[in-house]
Amino acid sequence: MKKLYYFLLATVLVAANEVNAEDFWEKTNGPFGLDVFSVAVHPNGTIFAGTDGDGVFRSSDNGENWTKTSLTAPSVYVFAINSSGHIFAATAGGAFRSTDNGDSWTAVITGLTNTHVFAVAINSSGEIFVGTYGGGVFRSTNNGDNWTPVNSGLTNLDVRGLAINSSGEIFAGTFGGGVFRSTDNGANWTSVSTGMTNLLAHRITINSSGDIFAPTWGGGIFRSTNNGASWTEINSGLLNLYVRPVIINSSGHLFAGTGTYSGEIFRSLDNGESWSSVKPDFADGAVYSFAINSSGEMFAGTGQGVFRSGDNGASWTQIGLPAPVVLSLAVHPSGQIFAGTGEGYSSPGLFRSTDNGNNWIFIDFKNYATQALAINSSGHIFAANAYIYRSTNNGVDWTFLPPPPFYVYSLAINPAGHIFAGDQYAGVFRSTDNGDSWTQTSLSDTFVFVRALAIKSSGEIFAGTFTNFFVEGDGVFRSTDNGATWTPVNTGLTNFDIYALAVNSAGDLFTGTDGGGVFRSTDNGENWTPVNTGLTNAEILTLLIKSSGEIFAGTEGGGVFHSTDNGDTWAPLNAGLTHTSVYSLAINDASGQIFAGTEDGGVFRSIQPLVCPAARGDLNGDANFTAADVVSLVICVFQESGNCPFCLADVNCDGRFSGADIVTELAAVFSSIPFPCS
Repeated sequence: MKKLYYFLLATVLVAANEVNAEDFWEKTNGPFGLDVFSVAVHPNGTIFAGTDGDGVFRSSDNGENWTKTSLTAPSVYVFAINSSGHIFAATAGGAFRSTDNGDSWTAVITGLTNTHVFAVAINSSGEIFVGTYGGGVFRSTNNGDNWTPVNSGLTNLDVRGLAINSSGEIFAGTFGGGVFRSTDNGANWTSVSTGMTNLLAHRITINSSGDIFAPTWGGGIFRSTNNGASWTEINSGLLNLYVRPVIINSSGHLFAGTGTYSGEIFRSLDNGESWSSVKPDFADGAVYSFAINSSGEMFAGTGQGVFRSGDNGASWTQIGLPAPVVLSLAVHPSGQIFAGTGEGYSSPGLFRSTDNGNNWIFIDFKNYATQALAINSSGHIFAANAYIYRSTNNGVDWTFLPPPPFYVYSLAINPAGHIFAGDQYAGVFRSTDNGDSWTQTSLSDTFVFVRALAIKSSGEIFAGTFTNFFVEGDGVFRSTDNGATWTPVNTGLTNFDIYALAVNSAGDLFTGTDGGGVFRSTDNGENWTPVNTGLTNAEILTLLIKSSGEIFAGTEGGGVFHSTDNGDTWAPLNAGLTHTSVYSLAINDASGQIFAGTEDGGVFRSIQPLVCPAARGDLNGDANFTAADVVSLVICVFQESGNCPFCLADVNCDGRFSGADIVTELAAVFSSIPFPCS
């Protein structure tokens, strides 16, 4: 027995080094939801995606992972790349250029009298043309440094698309004027729209034979086989006539992206004579853009992120982009997870995962930021996205609940099932009838912003306030009579902007503040003490407390911090967390894993469960605690298995896997002491 003990003890040192390097977090597959207006593939294989309101993202691994670039201009409509690999982005804020693969971007707008740029094209000489909203066409002969208007004969200056054929002739699609052509490098333009019954033209596409395709808004697609002299409608099988992009692959197959809020992809194998739908799975948004890489793989930018197809459009896989900010997370008693997203102009809405985060499906509230989620004991889900909505069938259908709450940021439900809503401008509202009607409570000072709510098991309610446009935050308020009256409880609180509130099973209260870190109250809010030892980021966006008392704090840029001693000390818990602004946290009791909602990274989850069965020490499942259990632990750790029985890895429940877990197991086995957690 001693030999086995010493062998295992020596193994601890090796295992400690091996396991400490392991990740705590792994990225889930979404939720994806940014409106991707433009996609382009650089000759070096890098993929660029331009969004509606969240700038440009880049992927160097064929779309598996995305990184936000420094270009944050709103509404990035289209890209063009010249022979030197310089990238040009047409945006609602002007034209931008990158000469270093997207690492940095420079605004190139000198001479642009209109900076709402919809289109960009580059000719064989390297001259650049941009189409603008109301300003017509501009040309640059010096790589974008200066621009000159070239609009003679262009009677419609709302230019949505540009294309250049092999002869150098330029075609401009205008919104309301159809198609124009220039045969002299933009100096003069002639209307060439004969046969077009819809003149709301978008992007222009030209195939290798010189056939020109003009998608229109509401009229489908028109084709010209005689250089624009006449056009023919080609809409057979095209079930949606609101067409945005058209792209042609190396086989001459055409793809058309359609839709307003919901769209499809159509494919034609016969130069547009007939079309059939090849809609991506789970795609609920409009299709805005296409790109094709050197291997023939296709990328589609949609209202639900980026999709990829490697089989000529027959099937599609969703690969990004992540929702801009996951503002809220909630777990249904069934184990399904709900994620509310949104930020500014980019508000992909509400998503659900039925497989513990492996996949996310958009379910509702497109273009609305879902600030808060709450689930009552009956499994009814409440979502706040300015107003409040309720679902009684697990998110399939939603009922709009009547005002008065009109810009809700926080939700909480007391033991009696009463719902409390914290409003940005009007304090706290209460519903005693499952949300059918609402009453404003006495916490209703003019423009008070209630950003956080927490309710103790005894029923006391705590409201955390925050600075809005009109008044500064007033700290924490407490109600002991179901919201009828409120009392400020701020003694010891040095920061009065409250992002988060949480209460543990002992009734201790914790606040997460905007720059002041975490404060704790052990006397029902009467007094507060800062508890920030080890907390290197003081902007606390969210708090989560496990039933065991462990606390998790999500921060702005600092990732997640973890405390196992009621907040006395904190340690970072960020291994594997590649996006460190964490806005929401939740735990799925069904799987035992914790989930973190991030900015620009979607949802992450802990690799191993944090909630374990009572028989934690019996690692091999034989109902006895012996040295064989330690062997099982060592094997599990070295195999990096995520399916070991009884949550093998984190034996000492400190939220990480290290050699200390083997030490704990050894001590328990050989000393017959109780195991530290259950």
